Amino acid sequence: MAVSYNALAQSLYTRSSCFIPIKYTKQRSRSSVVFASNDNKNIALQAKVDNLLDSIKWDDKGLAVAIAQNVDTGAVLMQGFVNREALSTTISSRKATFFSRSRSTLWTKGETSNNFINIRDVYIDCDRDSIIYLGTPDGPTCHTGEETCYYTSVFDQLNNDEASGNKLALTTLYSLESIISKRKEESTVPQEGKPSWTRRLLTDDALLCSKIREEADELCRTLEDNEEVSRTPSEMADVLYHAMVLLSKRDVKMEDVFAVLRKRFSQSGIEEKQNRTK
Repeated sequence: MAVSYNALAQSLYTRSSCFIPIKYTKQRSRSSVVFASNDNKNIALQAKVDNLLDSIKWDDKGLAVAIAQNVDTGAVLMQGFVNREALSTTISSRKATFFSRSRSTLWTKGETSNNFINIRDVYIDCDRDSIIYLGTPDGPTCHTGEETCYYTSVFDQLNNDEASGNKLALTTLYSLESIISKRKEESTVPQEGKPSWTRRLLTDDALLCSKIREEADELCRTLEDNEEVSRTPSEMADVLYHAMVLLSKRDVKMEDVFAVLRKRFSQSGIEEKQNRTK
């Protein structure tokens, strides 16, 4: 079971002014996070950090694998290695930091490109020998300019499908968003024959809005009419698909929607609605 250190990380983050950055040295065996004050609370927090770092199953070189993942899209951004200092720095700075095996030094993703990965949470796997950095990237993660470092499909390679080109490893939701985006691009080009349903929706605002209202009503009816449970995910899929077409027309990404939802996690729904800008 993965263990989240969100509370600890948040506590460290809010007390960032108490940290004195320490450069990496091979001889250093404890946390690189040092507190300027010696009050009991900071000493206790320091101890928690050190205990956490002690619990990691570092390899014989003092390293563990760290995978950076987009907290909104679920996309795996990159993979690197971390040591005690890199993980400690990540927790305190909230910037994804790794250890360069070739240069034997710490490096923060984005320190030269400004494409930082802003950490929202850190997870450790059940064996405590690999780590996930959950965060939001400021820009492309890969040095090639791609959104992530994972854009080559093994099955495309095996099938000699070079025509497919680079494509990101997308989850179901983002695969759908990608397909809708392609249909949007195609909708500007004259087409012979019967257009696809997505194209029709993209070119007819009245039709699109009527379908969203219709599908939303059908979703509610699965509850009101006590329909078979299997009807609910089916109707929700219809609502989601048609709503995503509307988002595409408005040039809004699902990431934008998730960012709004994330901001609402820590506040009352009633309060949030009252504070909305009209």
